[in-house]
Amino acid sequence: MALTDFSLDSFSLAGRRALVTGGNTGLGQAFSVALARAGADVFVPSIVADAGETEELVTGCGRRYVERHADLTVAGEPARVVAECVEQLGGVDVVVNSAGVCLTADVTEFDRTQWDPMVAVNLTAAFELAHHAGREMIGHGGGKIINVASLFSVLGGRGSPAYAATKAGIVGFTKAYCDDLGEHGVQVNAIAPGYFATAITAATRADARANERVVEHIPAGRWGEPSDLMGAVVFLASRASDYVNGHVLTVDGGYLVR
Repeated sequence: MALTDFSLDSFSLAGRRALVTGGNTGLGQAFSVALARAGADVFVPSIVADAGETEELVTGCGRRYVERHADLTVAGEPARVVAECVEQLGGVDVVVNSAGVCLTADVTEFDRTQWDPMVAVNLTAAFELAHHAGREMIGHGGGKIINVASLFSVLGGRGSPAYAATKAGIVGFTKAYCDDLGEHGVQVNAIAPGYFATAITAATRADARANERVVEHIPAGRWGEPSDLMGAVVFLASRASDYVNGHVLTVDGGYLVR
C-alpha cells in the first residue's frame, strides 16, 4: 500500500461480522459496542443472558446484534457457535475470545475443582473457537482473531494459579496461531488488560488499602474503564493492523513499567 493510499477508512469495520464470547458483560460488552460503533455486526455467545443493554447499544449504532446462550465448554458447542454466526450474519471476520472466569483460593486449598473449569473456559474454549473460526476465515481470504490475555500472563498472581496459567497459555496460543495462520491472511493478536473497574474487581476497589496499592502502582493514577479498551480492539480488528501479528497489546495505564 502506498503512503497516499492510507486513510482513516482503514479503521472502519463496515460490513464485518464479529463474534465476541461473553460479549454482553464486563470488558466483553465494551468490545462488542466498540466493534459495532466501528461498523460491525455482532454475534454474542454467552452463558449470561443480556438484560437488553448490550443489544440496545449495538443496534443503536445501526448494527445487527445476535445473542445465543452457549456453554463453550460443552463438546461440539464452539463449532456450533461458529456455524450459527455464519448462518445468522453471513460469515465471521473477527473473533474476540473474551469469555473468562477467575476462581480464587489460598494456594494450599486451590485444587482441580477450581483448576479444571478455568482451563476449560479460559483456554480450551478459546482454542476450539479459534480453531473453527480460523478454518472459516481461511476459506474466505482472511480475518482477525483477538484473544484476551492479562497482566497475569507475565506477572503471575496470588490466589489463582489457574488464572495466571491460562492467561500465559493464551499468549503462547496466540503466537503459535499467528505463525500458522499468517500466510492465510489471518492475524492473531491478544489484548492484555491491566486493572479495570468491573464487577470482578469490586471487592478490591471497595477495600481502601488494597485499592490504594493498585492505584499507586499505575502511572495513570486510576483504574481502567472498559471504554479504555475500545480503541485497542477496533485497531486489532481492522485493516489498519494487517501487518500486526502475534502481538500482545498491553492496556494497563503503565502498570508494567513500575
